[in-house]
Parts: sequence; C-alpha cells; structure tokens
Amino acid sequence: MPTEQSTTLLRVRYSETDQMGGFYNSRALEWFEVGRTDWLRQAGIPYAEMELRGAMLPLIEAHVQFKGRARYDDELVLTTNAEMSGKARMRFEITIAHSSGKAVASGYTVHAIVNPEGRPIRPPQWLTEAMG
Repeated sequence: MPTEQSTTLLRVRYSETDQMGGFYNSRALEWFEVGRTDWLRQAGIPYAEMELRGAMLPLIEAHVQFKGRARYDDELVLTTNAEMSGKARMRFEITIAHSSGKAVASGYTVHAIVNPEGRPIRPPQWLTEAMG
C-alpha cells in the first residue's frame, strides 16, 4: 500500500540542546533522517531491508529552513512526504513542528538510488510500488 505521508513523534533530548536552551542546528538533519526512516518503514520497506535487497539511498542534497525553537523535552511532530525525483533519485520533504503546531524547521533531502557498489540504478519495482 503506498505511503503518501508519515507522521513521527519525537521528544527533544537534553543532549540535542545547547547552552542557549534550543536545539543544535545540526539536529534538524538528524531528525529528517528519523522521518525518512519512518516513512520507509511505514511504506513497508525498512531501510535495512532495502540494503539487503541491493538498493541504498546516499544523501546528495539537503536544505533546511529554521523557523522556530525547540527546547529540551518538547514534543515534536515530524511529517514526511516522499516522491521520485528524476530517474534514480528520491526526495523527502520534512516538516518539524511542536505538537501545538508551531513550526520548528522544514526542508528536504534528495537521495540517489544506488547499488552496493555505489552505482546509480533505476528504482526497483518493489520501491516504486511502495511509493504508489
């Protein structure tokens, strides 16, 4: 069954904050990974299984727009959408917001679809079926 969007709940851990009380800016990309991994799992293709089936998704582009703060123990909602981007790429759009709806960050990551040797491949049928 195609997954159009996934939603993931995440709490800001103390180690993800800085002395100013907000989250480290680099954490946004780590949270994007959480959303991306959950999207794949909900689509029925956990990333570990993808690798076993011979497809990998190295990051080739990322963009983050910071919109607000998140502090220790805040509950965040990650909303992730995915689409094919060209012949051998996937693009994940991610928004991060407080459970109240207040925006924290948004952006996207683009991933090549490659074989274990790192060569680009067309998306396998099982991947395109999962994406709809």
